Amino acid sequence: MRHYLIGEQAWDESAPEFQGCLERAYAQKLRPLCQCKNPPVPMYIARLDGQYLVKRMPLTGGAHDGACPSYEPPYELSGLGPLIGNAIQIDAASGSSVLKLDFSLSKRGARASAAEASQASESVRNEAKKLSLRAVLHYLWDTGELTEWMSLWTGKRGWGRVRASLIDAAGQMNVRGEPLSNILFVPEAFHQEDKEGIAARRAAALAGAQASGPGPRKLMVAVAEVKEFAAARDGQKILVRHLPFPFMIEANAWRRLSAKYETELELWGTGDALHLIMIATFGISDAGIASVEEIALMVVNENWIPFESVHEQRLLEKLASWRRKSVKGLRFNLSRDQPVVSVTLAAERPGPVAMYIVPAGAGEDYEAALAELIKTRPEMTPWIWRIAEGDMPKLPWP
Repeated sequence: MRHYLIGEQAWDESAPEFQGCLERAYAQKLRPLCQCKNPPVPMYIARLDGQYLVKRMPLTGGAHDGACPSYEPPYELSGLGPLIGNAIQIDAASGSSVLKLDFSLSKRGARASAAEASQASESVRNEAKKLSLRAVLHYLWDTGELTEWMSLWTGKRGWGRVRASLIDAAGQMNVRGEPLSNILFVPEAFHQEDKEGIAARRAAALAGAQASGPGPRKLMVAVAEVKEFAAARDGQKILVRHLPFPFMIEANAWRRLSAKYETELELWGTGDALHLIMIATFGISDAGIASVEEIALMVVNENWIPFESVHEQRLLEKLASWRRKSVKGLRFNLSRDQPVVSVTLAAERPGPVAMYIVPAGAGEDYEAALAELIKTRPEMTPWIWRIAEGDMPKLPWP
């Protein structure tokens, strides 16, 4: 249970009047202070699905006590580390961030650029200086706290909650002089009783992607759950949930996508409860066709936690029933031959546990990089599963 100082009054988050307090504080732009440590840690108030929530400021999770629900693992252990101060610049006063992107938000010239952009979206050459499209998806997921899980949330995280978290996260990010939320499109969960209202809001949200005469065309960024891929006359149709129209992707870009994300597509096909998330830049033609310029994919489990192998999936299944919080680490721009923390168990005693999964083909360079990563955070207990040595080791609790 968290305790906050808001203005000059102390609050317990379980208090019946707490929502009313947050609504007033939100209107007055007051910043709650989490009292898990002394001095207390500044936080902010978000409005999601009509409710007011206290959320941590970017990069302040490590300032909270390990037992506090707002604790966040050190970003140096994930692919976020090389990006902070380079591709991601944080304003400590406001908590907002400025993102530098390695993909275009406008389109000029022939459609062939889509295939080229799709091929370059995970380039290691820009791993510290600019964000790939996949890295932006990871940053949205991480900032939206969708990498976190505890068993108390079972059955409470659906697409509506995911969408609200992504939009709130995007509101804290700025790209090329404007909030990312201005150009981010996340489909609203469909409800038959609000069909007309949803259609009107969707049309307003997509207005920025419409073709508007000669010159470069502005693109938007979509994050959505893929329902299926279907053959089209010249390429593929990407059908996504909660949308009445497909996204079109040309044949060359589709072939590159299938090759680059072969692992994600293979994992997605192993279980009906899994979700495939796409992030794509897109525009809408005069004919009303939504066409993808660049795209990246990510597979998540039934709790919307990302994973990149069956071994990580098994680990997440083990942790799903745990009543304390686990946090999934993400790669951002890093390639698969670079180690990152798989999961962090924040509330363990005497200190947090950093869980690593070493792939079967890992060599000496990988092991050396892993040893260096562990050395950077000596306060964290490492748990290592080397796939080549056999089944999952004993987990760090009875």
